[in-house]
Amino acid sequence: MTQLAGILPEFVAYLGIPITAALVGWGTNVLAVQMTFYPLEFVGIPPYLGWQGIIPNKSKSMAEKSVDMITQRLISIDEQFQNIDSQVIAQEMGPALERLSIKIVDEVMMAKVPLIWKSLPARTKNNIYAQSTENLPQIVVDLFDEMKERLDDLFDLKGMVVESLVNDKQLLNDIFMECGREEFKFVKKSGLYFGFLFGLVQMIVWYFFPVWWVLPFAGLLVGYVTNWIALKLIFEPLYPKKIGPYVLQGLFIKRQEEVAQGYSKLVKENIITSEKIFEQLWSGPKSPKLKEIIGEHVRDVVEETAQDYRKIIDLFYTPEKFETVKNIATYSFMEDFPILMHNIYQYTEQSLDVENALFQKMSTLPPEDFAGFLRPIFQEDEWKLIAVGAILGMIAGFMQLVFLF
Repeated sequence: MTQLAGILPEFVAYLGIPITAALVGWGTNVLAVQMTFYPLEFVGIPPYLGWQGIIPNKSKSMAEKSVDMITQRLISIDEQFQNIDSQVIAQEMGPALERLSIKIVDEVMMAKVPLIWKSLPARTKNNIYAQSTENLPQIVVDLFDEMKERLDDLFDLKGMVVESLVNDKQLLNDIFMECGREEFKFVKKSGLYFGFLFGLVQMIVWYFFPVWWVLPFAGLLVGYVTNWIALKLIFEPLYPKKIGPYVLQGLFIKRQEEVAQGYSKLVKENIITSEKIFEQLWSGPKSPKLKEIIGEHVRDVVEETAQDYRKIIDLFYTPEKFETVKNIATYSFMEDFPILMHNIYQYTEQSLDVENALFQKMSTLPPEDFAGFLRPIFQEDEWKLIAVGAILGMIAGFMQLVFLF
């Protein structure tokens, strides 16, 4: 016995075993949860001496798994895009298109025939403005109709979401935190409860077999088993299983509708938004195709508008100069197109209805598919977390041996 053991009544020393085991179980589980998410960047001496949260460290593979779950199980962006009415889009852009049409006409005329344009009466100019304004919305209608037909060629949903999550590791964390909010609380608390129960067994074993290695070995088991049991209870059984008066089912599986609601809201507000979709369309890897389509539609509208002024155009423009006019109009339209998109974010958000589409599918998934939304984070380097828990438990066992006995 050490001096401390001599001072403390013997029963207090023994009582310290389950209390210590409870604290070890709780502490190792809390640490495991924290190590899953943080730190966002590697802390230590790379490449081996240090730590980065499991999810941030595997951000690309985690993001890809999340996107695969969304695109393969929950939502078809092609189908959602069919809800967008091209005519309504043109109406939403109406005032902005009118300003843009006037700007394009002014730029074209001042670039090619400035003296004539300045000398034209206001009435003639207004007629040209009106004709251009009348035709310009057709570009938007035709463009969105073609976008809906060729969305796969123009838009990469997986690439957009993966890039977004890899660049924002906290957002990636938030997805899994939202999915497993209650489960992570359970993991922390369960370490306390199971640790105490295992500590009682440990105390009895030590009473009858007070061999020096018993406490460290038992601490190792507590650190390991409390994590293992917690993970089992989160996902198993997949389907309700009646045992006597009790019905057992994985904690995460039982919360399917609640999880679906929170997850769908987070994705709609932070990941698949109208703003991000149109940014990807305009500047993503497939954007050259979209710009080519826009150019074709603008040139067609310029041709159509020019029909009413064919005689004047033939008088002042050679075919080469008229080609330059089309290029100026195309450049001017494309310059303002990203700004035009801001006018339709609200309408497209409502039309795409991402949140409701996700919720409807996610809340009715079979349990084995639904478990896949949270399971990946426990499959990536899970052994490291359990090993850390086991090592800390063993250290606590040695401390019990030294200070209590």
